[in-house]
Amino acid sequence: MTHAGLEITADLVRELVHDQHPDLADRPVRLGARGWDNQLWRLGDDLAVRLPWATGSADELLRNERTWLPGLAPRLPLPVPVPQRFGEPSARFPRPWLITTWVPGSPADRFPVTRGADAATALAAFLTALHRPAPAGAPTGRDRGGPLADRAEGFARGVAAATGRGLIDDPDAVRAVWHDAVTAPKWTGPAMWIHADLHPANVLTAGGTLCGVIDFGDLCAGDPAYDLSAAWLLLPDDSAAGFHAAYRPAPDAATLRRARGWAMARALSGILIGDAGVRGLPGGKATWAAPARAALHRLIATDSPPGAT
Repeated sequence: MTHAGLEITADLVRELVHDQHPDLADRPVRLGARGWDNQLWRLGDDLAVRLPWATGSADELLRNERTWLPGLAPRLPLPVPVPQRFGEPSARFPRPWLITTWVPGSPADRFPVTRGADAATALAAFLTALHRPAPAGAPTGRDRGGPLADRAEGFARGVAAATGRGLIDDPDAVRAVWHDAVTAPKWTGPAMWIHADLHPANVLTAGGTLCGVIDFGDLCAGDPAYDLSAAWLLLPDDSAAGFHAAYRPAPDAATLRRARGWAMARALSGILIGDAGVRGLPGGKATWAAPARAALHRLIATDSPPGAT
């Protein structure tokens, strides 16, 4: 993966909107953010243009979001970027793109949650609303929302890489959390809708609590434990138990064990991506390092799944 290629500028965005959605062409355009898969450009005050700029999978993810999110958004209790218009590939820009509603707020990798109890309640309400059985034809989660064992080789490589770079202090403790999760009973319920990418850069905050959730490209059907892992990634110390108590239906012990394992895998990935950003490598995100390290420490300090039933 590389974050180099076709240069995306405000002029290009204006031209694309003018060509395919001329009724919106008089709106001012300014850069919003450069994400992992997409760049986000503000279109006036209430809309945003999302254009893939890096990964080859970004085109599929935009189409996935366009197809499924409009039907789910009305039941979600936090603001989300609802697709409004679609942009077709063209001579100006050879990839699809999307116009969505703009969700105000600051990404939690830069402005972390400080009001843990409020954020725990908001996250639990959001996931309780989202986690419903997905219909036939819903996308599957590739390497997300399936069996943890499918990620075993990648996890082992991540631990080795992080250990080699001196990024983790106790690799045995990291492996112990993973082992406990992998040996937990598998999910046997229906495949549920999951966001599948709830990390600090995809959750917005204001006033120390959650105010929005963005980037639904990985939306898919799978084990809800993947999303429940976000409690350790997003919430301050001693807040995960409150989240698990508020989430419905109350997760059983096996689900919480799997969620803790997913959280460890995702924290480890965030540490490596953050380190790559510090070193100026393509695809690195320096702001991911601190929240990922904090999550790893929380996970190691948790001897058993809190709130298990």
